[in-house]
Amino acid sequence: MYEFTIIWDWLEFAMRWLHVITAVAWIGSSFYFIALDLGLRKADDLPEGAHGEEWQVHGGGFYHVRKYLVAPAEMPEHLTWFKWESYSTWLSGAALLMIVYWAGGELYLIDTTKADLALWQGIVISAASLSIGWLVYDRLCKSGLAEQPTLLMVLLFVLLVAMGWGYTQIFTGRAMLLHLGAFTATIMTANVFFIIMPNQRIVVDDLRAGRVPDAKYGKIAKLRSTHNNYLTLPVVFLMLSNHYPLAFATEYNWIIAALVFLMGVTIRHWFNTHHARAGNPHWTWAVTVILFLIIAWLSTAPLRQESTETSEAREMTGLEAQFAAAEGFEGVSDIVVGRCSMCHAREPVWPGIRRAPKNVLLETPAEIARHAKVIYLQAGVSHAMPPANVSWMEEDERRAIIAWFRGAGG
Repeated sequence: MYEFTIIWDWLEFAMRWLHVITAVAWIGSSFYFIALDLGLRKADDLPEGAHGEEWQVHGGGFYHVRKYLVAPAEMPEHLTWFKWESYSTWLSGAALLMIVYWAGGELYLIDTTKADLALWQGIVISAASLSIGWLVYDRLCKSGLAEQPTLLMVLLFVLLVAMGWGYTQIFTGRAMLLHLGAFTATIMTANVFFIIMPNQRIVVDDLRAGRVPDAKYGKIAKLRSTHNNYLTLPVVFLMLSNHYPLAFATEYNWIIAALVFLMGVTIRHWFNTHHARAGNPHWTWAVTVILFLIIAWLSTAPLRQESTETSEAREMTGLEAQFAAAEGFEGVSDIVVGRCSMCHAREPVWPGIRRAPKNVLLETPAEIARHAKVIYLQAGVSHAMPPANVSWMEEDERRAIIAWFRGAGG
């Protein structure tokens, strides 16, 4: 069984790596085309139907790019479509969510002090919620609000804030921010899959059939692409947030998420305006800094002690009881308390540590049993913990952790 634990951890690592690679590709192409689109210049010798052009230099070569608002007079033989970056990012992210938050749901998904739900119920809510945002957002876009883009963006912001608040009523803080990121990323990928790509195919089919393409399809796709551009940076923050308890382990985490979405708007507004050569609205950086300082202040609010309350207020799950009853647990508890609890405590005593890293508490038998897999991987199989072995964990202590975990059937 312990071999499976190691294989599963490597599977998570591989999927996380794939997710980062595909996300970099998607974000890179998205930012590039937004910057290209905004930086297009008019020229006297542009062919009929061309909206603008741009000369660029990269890697020792020069590139001459022209954009057609609808389509060129003739379809080129080779046409590159940008879609797989988005699809592969969403698919790998969905797989990673299943590995970490569904398979590891007892530890990471549901906060039973907020909602007394079975794991399968939390998984159903997790899966179903990801589609809700797209259905509501798509309906708003098709309601005529596309002609009022600012109002549409405000309503999208309200939807995201409401969803963040809803998630925090059920999930742990860590799962709440991650799911809000997945919720937003689902809207973005659905924009590509259901709107942008089909509209582009309609234009291509019309051109190949000798029909004049309708410019409305390009306009619709451009609106959705612009929304994706403003949502990208907040999604990156939300995906990284699970490494920082100051972001997720506070009762104001949903407000922090709301402010991050506003920061995404201010940052992208500066870049978009700059790329369009329409000026440099430096006020956006001042607003961004103020928002960030507010976030930092909110993060110091008293932690909603998810792990603490869960461990103390409820009975152990079957798996936790299994580890607590396993041979060697008493000795391992002494090792963990002696070597780890100076940081992983409600009131850490290690200099410079104000919050337990990743909000993992290791002070009570229930907490130690609950984090058995993490202890085994971080302090048994590997020497990741304690960091730099600052508390002098001995090799025989690491072997004791390994023997206990494997003996418990982990």
